[in-house]
Order: sequence, then structure tokens, then C-alpha cells
Amino acid sequence: MAGHSQFKNIMHRKGRQDAVRSKMFSKLAREITVAAKQGLPDPAMNPRLRLAVQNAKAESMPKDNIQRAINKASGGDAENYEEVRYEGYGPGGIAVIVEALTDNRNRSASNVRAAFTKAGGALGETGSVSFMWDRVGEIVYPTSAGSADKVMDAAIEAGADDVQSDENGHTILCAFESLGEVSKALETSLGEAQSLKAIWKPQNNIPVDEDRAQSILKLIATLEDDDDVQNVYANFEVDEATLAKLSAA
Repeated sequence: MAGHSQFKNIMHRKGRQDAVRSKMFSKLAREITVAAKQGLPDPAMNPRLRLAVQNAKAESMPKDNIQRAINKASGGDAENYEEVRYEGYGPGGIAVIVEALTDNRNRSASNVRAAFTKAGGALGETGSVSFMWDRVGEIVYPTSAGSADKVMDAAIEAGADDVQSDENGHTILCAFESLGEVSKALETSLGEAQSLKAIWKPQNNIPVDEDRAQSILKLIATLEDDDDVQNVYANFEVDEATLAKLSAA
């Protein structure tokens, strides 16, 4: 397993549900507010807001919280958030991309730089590592959507590029530009997706041992704990035995 999904699986297995859920709701609410402020406050008329609301529902975010986040966009006290991307290298030269929504670029940059430095890495310029990644669409369905063969057939028909199925569900990848079209076709055959978003997919992953994996995961945890950080991606992979050991630690 590799990248940000690997880290999230480990955090889930460790069982920090309450703390993780609270922070997750806060970040989902921020994305909803930004989406509503940049377009219409109606999900039916605002594709970005529709995706944000859909992802919030997939994480069982209460309807009242979702509506409050939408309403906040039109309030006089609504913060002005900027989308910022940070790029750098973590322990062992692992490339890392950090996406943030912030109302204070100086604060966010300082916090992200400090996290990289403490981990023995270095924050670089925008574009310093993203050339090694592809911007793609990711559509996730639960196992209940159907068998691996059924989902594969539906994905091929919809024009997707890749499908990964395991005991946790089905992850479908497509070109970033085709995300809306592919997701709409899949909804017809498989129903509403569990999540739908644009992600950074590394062109190549770097295998790491247990010690290096621990260092990288510690950096990701520090970054994920920052309120401004929305997503973290890293181009590393760990074998299943090491993953199981880290999950049980």
C-alpha cells in the first residue's frame, strides 16, 4: 500500500476515532464553506459544493453541520480562505505534496516548514516535486456496490483508467478532466459514490523499510494535525508485513 491512503488506514486501525473525526469534520466544513463562497450556495448548481457535501455525507457529517458550513459562506464573518500547495522532501528523499486551505499564508507556511525540518526533510518551491505526480480523479465505492468484476465492467464502460478493489472497497481512477463525466456514468450503473475528488497520484512509489516508514508517517501525522492542511500525499510504499506491524504499534 502507498501514499496518503496507507496513512489513513493506519490511523483508522489505531482507533483514534473521536479526535480524528472532530478534526475531519472541521476540514470538511472548511471545504464546504470555500466551495459555497466561490459559487452558488446550492449544491445542485455548484459542482464543487456538491462534491464537498457528498464527501461530508460519506463521512457521516451531520446535516446541521453541513448546512451551517454552507450558511457561513454568506455571513459577514466568513473567513477568506486561500488554496495553497506546498511541496518538499521528507525523510529519505520521499516526495511530499501538502494541500491547504488557509486564512493566513504566513502561519501555514511556517507550520508546514517546521514540520518538514523537524522530520529531517526540507520544504521546496512550488513545482519542485509535483512534476513526478499526475493529477487524477478518484472515485470510491464501498464493497456493497458490487463485485470487483461488476465494478471493473462499469468503470471501463464509464471511461475510467484504473480500478483497485480490496476488502475496504473499490477505488476508481480517471483523468482529472473526465472526473465529472466518469462519475456521472458510474452513478447510473453503481449508484452514488462514497467519495469523489481530485488527488495527486505519484508516477512511481519508493519502497521504504520500517524505520523510514515510521519517520514518514510521523511527518504526515504532524501535517495532518494542522488545521489548515486538507490533504497530504507522499510517494512511498510499505509491504504488508511492515504495515501490519506499524498498525499494531
